[in-house]
Amino acid sequence: MSARVPLPTLNVGGATIAYRWEGAGPAVVLLHALASSSATWSRLTRDLVLSGRQVIAPDLRGHGRSSWTGDYRLDSVQRDVVGVLDALDISEFDLIGHSLGGHVAALLAGRRPDRVRKLVLEDPSPPPRSGEPRPPKRGASVFLALQVLARRGFDRRVVPQVLTQLRAPDPLWWDGLAAIKAPTLVIGGGPRSHVPAERLAEMAAEIRDAELITIDAGHRVHSTRPAEFRDAVLRFLA
Repeated sequence: MSARVPLPTLNVGGATIAYRWEGAGPAVVLLHALASSSATWSRLTRDLVLSGRQVIAPDLRGHGRSSWTGDYRLDSVQRDVVGVLDALDISEFDLIGHSLGGHVAALLAGRRPDRVRKLVLEDPSPPPRSGEPRPPKRGASVFLALQVLARRGFDRRVVPQVLTQLRAPDPLWWDGLAAIKAPTLVIGGGPRSHVPAERLAEMAAEIRDAELITIDAGHRVHSTRPAEFRDAVLRFLA
């Protein structure tokens, strides 16, 4: 899973999407956060492969080695992921998403409920249901600013487009949670995360078969507390 190893790519609807594909067995798809890449999943990928799974981890458009398209609508990102899986002939899969990847994973699972077996949402950022666009919180803004300054492998144009969508009311996204059929595990990062615990609880309540747990790790649970995250995921997928 070294970042120096060239990644295979697929042309999906005019966008070039790079991805990592390892292992054999039931498929698990991993979706990374804003300003990250598929490389963030290296440790979890190793553990999943050792448990008898094949892992597909794309670089979302605008990140890593995928196309910097300038179009960063979340619906486009979701369609990229489906396009990669279609091209790889993977019809059913477990789906894990972190932050932005969790938002996209929930969107995908609601639109393609027949394809997602189990769903894990790691500290996603639900949009408001109604009212005015949600203003940025200072903690979230500082966290994102540090990410942007520390990372270079993504298109900076992603940030304003994605944040505008995540902060705007989106009742259709919330309605889509009810369409999710997959058993779902929502993992919150606790008080050190900028994502409010009550918002995650509200989100989990809208999914017909969802469990909410907290690992006090902050927003990047899989990186900060990898063993606890791995154990929770493997138990749930089993």
